[in-house]
Amino acid sequence: MPNIIAFNEDYPVVTVSDALYGRARSIMTPVTQTLAKGPGQYVNGVAPKYLKKGKGAHVWDVDGNEYLDYNMAIGPLSLGYAYPRVDEAIVAQLRDGITFSMMHELEVELAELVHRVIPNAESIRISKTGADVTSAAVRVARAYTGRSKVLCCGYHGWHDWYISVTSRNAGIPDAVRDLSSTFEYNDLASVKAGLDEDTACVILEPFVFEAPRDNFLQELKALCEANGTLLIFDEMWTGFRIAVGGAQEYFGVVPDLACYSKAFANGMPISLLTGRRDIMRLFEEEVFFFTTFGGEALSLAAAVATIREMIEKNVPAYLAEKGKRLKDGYNTLAKELGVDGFTRCTGYDCRSLVSFDAVAGNPLELKSFVQQELIKKGILWSGFHNMSFSHTDADVDYTLEAYREVLEMLKEAVAAGDVAARLKGKPVEAVFRKVSNFNMKPAAAK
Repeated sequence: MPNIIAFNEDYPVVTVSDALYGRARSIMTPVTQTLAKGPGQYVNGVAPKYLKKGKGAHVWDVDGNEYLDYNMAIGPLSLGYAYPRVDEAIVAQLRDGITFSMMHELEVELAELVHRVIPNAESIRISKTGADVTSAAVRVARAYTGRSKVLCCGYHGWHDWYISVTSRNAGIPDAVRDLSSTFEYNDLASVKAGLDEDTACVILEPFVFEAPRDNFLQELKALCEANGTLLIFDEMWTGFRIAVGGAQEYFGVVPDLACYSKAFANGMPISLLTGRRDIMRLFEEEVFFFTTFGGEALSLAAAVATIREMIEKNVPAYLAEKGKRLKDGYNTLAKELGVDGFTRCTGYDCRSLVSFDAVAGNPLELKSFVQQELIKKGILWSGFHNMSFSHTDADVDYTLEAYREVLEMLKEAVAAGDVAARLKGKPVEAVFRKVSNFNMKPAAAK
């Protein structure tokens, strides 16, 4: 019988998952379309590799095991799986069609809605993925300023201008690599070290887990303005989650351009670029940014329904309330059990992170142990609490109950010095590593 969300006696049976994985490996390289969803992010042999369906905050794998999900499709499911209002909007639009030979009225309806809720949305472009709009933002910033260089902080997608600053930059010419560099969050000195007269834009996630200190975002905006550099917010995680209007509404800092995806269509593929009209008008003729599926109507319908639900139900407040109970509860447990010296939960209430320090052992092994034991108890977890409107108080209560038992087990394993020996499979892997010249100014143009 498949496992349920309970203190199961055994780890889930995942034979169907493993069989699918075997089939995939012979024809797919790699087997996953999203790195954070791949098998390297889960303990092999314990975690499922393929999911079958979802409802609310619960998912079922292909072997029939049920889990309480805190990954929520790596962010897009702000309301929850199979959320009725959104699915009804999709089905209604499906009856009329998916993609058309001309523009669709939903493009205007969505743009008007976004214009009302996002502070900098004087003008709006619609696309499909986060990488689409971050790359479009960089391109139009270069066109508007007549400059070439980019300073970035965070994760911004797979395109050349960004991925060149990571360890997975093969296939990108040196000339392209030299145009991008990085800075450290909350460190204005590192921004100043990278800014020069050829810096077109500074792009960053307004926050990931660390909060801005000493008016960092306000000071960053002033620094960019003084240098004639455009400020771009990558709001894939913050948009519609920390507030409906995103981090720019929450912090009162309005960037020149902003990029959105993930949260605002509850899982349908769509993204937004918003910004100043004088910059965005360059898309009329000078800058090319078009795609066949930019006006795909199912995603447009989902986006309109999702944003309206967020406004009417005050979803960001709900995410914060449930997320705070979970974050604070974890830290209270860690202190009570005496493991707060090496593990804690940090971040904003709507999206927090459980981390482990090397003082207690290999952090990836510690994380893997917690993951495998939570999976046994029916919780799908990779270190994050990506909160959704479908997570309930009962879900939070159960999760804290599971954390109590698992942290007690972790404490015992750390004391015995045999965490790795207690793993049932290979530990999880890091997604990215920083390159050796991280936080360095790019090479001077020759």
